Amino acid sequence: MAGQLSSGLALRWVAAAAAVVLTTFLLVWFDASSTAAGMAFLVLVMWTATQAGVAVSLVITALCAAAFDYYFLPPYRTFRLQGAEAWFTMFAFAASCAVVSRLAETARRQKEEARQRQEDVERLYALSQEMMLYSDAEELICNQPRLIAQTFSLEAVALYVCSSDRTYASPPELPRSVDAGLRSLAQGVQGADDLTMGFRAVPLMLGLRPVGTLGWKPAVLSREISTAVAAQVAIVLARAVTMNASARMEAARAADRLRAALIESLTHELRTPLTSIRGAATTLLEGSGLDEPSRQDLVKVIDEESTRLDTLIGQSVEMAELDANVLEVRLAPHHPRAFLDEIVERSRKTLEGHRVSIVTEGPDTHAWFDAHLLERVLRHLLENAASYTPVGSRIQLASRRIEGRLELRVEDDGPGVDPMDLPLIFDKFYRGKRSAGARNGSGMGLAIARAILAAQGGSIEATSEPGRGTCFRCWVPLIESDPKNAQGEALE
Repeated sequence: MAGQLSSGLALRWVAAAAAVVLTTFLLVWFDASSTAAGMAFLVLVMWTATQAGVAVSLVITALCAAAFDYYFLPPYRTFRLQGAEAWFTMFAFAASCAVVSRLAETARRQKEEARQRQEDVERLYALSQEMMLYSDAEELICNQPRLIAQTFSLEAVALYVCSSDRTYASPPELPRSVDAGLRSLAQGVQGADDLTMGFRAVPLMLGLRPVGTLGWKPAVLSREISTAVAAQVAIVLARAVTMNASARMEAARAADRLRAALIESLTHELRTPLTSIRGAATTLLEGSGLDEPSRQDLVKVIDEESTRLDTLIGQSVEMAELDANVLEVRLAPHHPRAFLDEIVERSRKTLEGHRVSIVTEGPDTHAWFDAHLLERVLRHLLENAASYTPVGSRIQLASRRIEGRLELRVEDDGPGVDPMDLPLIFDKFYRGKRSAGARNGSGMGLAIARAILAAQGGSIEATSEPGRGTCFRCWVPLIESDPKNAQGEALE
């Protein structure tokens, strides 16, 4: 870079000197008068000042004065001045050249400053346009250093945010000394804005409160531009803080509404079997004229509703444990096919009257997962399939390995799920249109299944076509070696 500047300056000096020589030769060739020569030299000095700067123009002024004295002032072909008129002419010419040179240099500098301001305004506008493309304030903060570096062609930009106590940089590798300087400047410990490693920094203020520090390298941004950029970044940080606070408040309100709805739904679900049990028990106690079949029916109602009440309480406790993130995942090696066979065998009573098949796609080598938790998920899906499909219909249980996942599917040929219900079936206490006619469920089973899978790093989804059946796909991460050994190798 220094070599390019030196060669460019030398070229300007040579060009200016050549212009003086050429102008002098032409004036002498055409035998120009002293007035014409003075005007020509004055124009040359002014042009040099506007193009090459004041330093070159002053040297050209001296050369033009020497040529003017030597060729156009008597006695000719000498550097001596004879008479007051010659001295006055020479002085007037030199003074005119100096004034014109200064004025031209001022005009050139103002023009350059105006061009630079225009470029800076255009860059600030481009930066603001880029910032408007981000709807996520956190993402904008992460990308802010990169945007500033690209917009102003900077080597490195760093942004320290007080609220998160984090530093974002472009490129990401930031020297520790610079990071420490940014933090000190934000806390008011360091008063200077020149940091180490060629960085320059400015504190980001929101009113009188510091919200961060912006640093950049090299220190080529003017004070006005750095102040404007700092103001924009401070607004972004304030916007992020406001959006986060608003999101937390909205989440708290949503949690309160959900908690109230859950309590109301759970209370209703618990009161329903309790009402049936109390009614049947009261009838048994007061009904002296009941025959044996009627007594047996009432006893059956008490037994069924007690079982349902026990299931509701168990599911409520289970859901509370899942919401509190106290579920412990115990991974162990299992063969998917043998695992599915065991589940079908244990669910034989539930699946009685249905055509059940098991399909294993791909290799059946062992995989590491929590069999107890997955069994709870699959048995609930099988119970749903058996309850919502007619006797004699097909139920298929399948497994496959795809894209680093162990996927398990439960498919049936039942009536399917209504398209309006499908997006909501994993919500707590939600029961679709066909649920009331098919069974008296709690509406928590699928929500529990999704939470169990999420605890293992997996998920569940459902597809259905009315009249042609439903398919539930659940998956967990595919782990084919002992995770403890893998962690040990990673640590080494």
